[in-house]
Amino acid sequence: MISSNDFRPGVTIQYNNGIWQIVEAMHVKPGKGSAFVRTRIKNIETGNVLETTFRAGEKLPQAIIEKFEMQFLYKSGDNYTMMDVASYEQLELTAEQIGSSVEFLKEGLEGIQVLRWDGKVIGVELPNTVELEIKETAPDERGDTSSGGGKPATLETGAVITVPFHGKVGDRIKVDTRTRKYITRV
Repeated sequence: MISSNDFRPGVTIQYNNGIWQIVEAMHVKPGKGSAFVRTRIKNIETGNVLETTFRAGEKLPQAIIEKFEMQFLYKSGDNYTMMDVASYEQLELTAEQIGSSVEFLKEGLEGIQVLRWDGKVIGVELPNTVELEIKETAPDERGDTSSGGGKPATLETGAVITVPFHGKVGDRIKVDTRTRKYITRV
């Protein structure tokens, strides 16, 4: 059990039939009435964010989440095979367990964090950036580049993102996996 007075960003709790991570916690002591803790919490499994308040000193069960560093080996059918870099144990995950970042998985990708709670996988965190090759995009367009923007490009993993007009087939680019945005050419 953890007290709401001990809430800090990164702490995980069991609340409302789910596992939630504290994103923000602010302790409020109004002039009249009892103190409370105003929080923003994020559901680890679904990604939903909720703003809620807890009474000061309220006890909630703490969720101890285990993180394992893994490497993506290969895809077979609908399953994605990962290997624990410490124990070499292999684990098969579905696209639903991995989430929307599955589009950026490339064979041999290291630094993947698999989150486990109570013996089951509840989430997968990819590295913040990955390097991928552009496989398909429109040819260079001369002219209106002052407005910024870009053009759609299909990457080697099948993900489609917007790249600058100078991006061409065969370029290796760095992509932010959290925001799905182009960062730079490699």
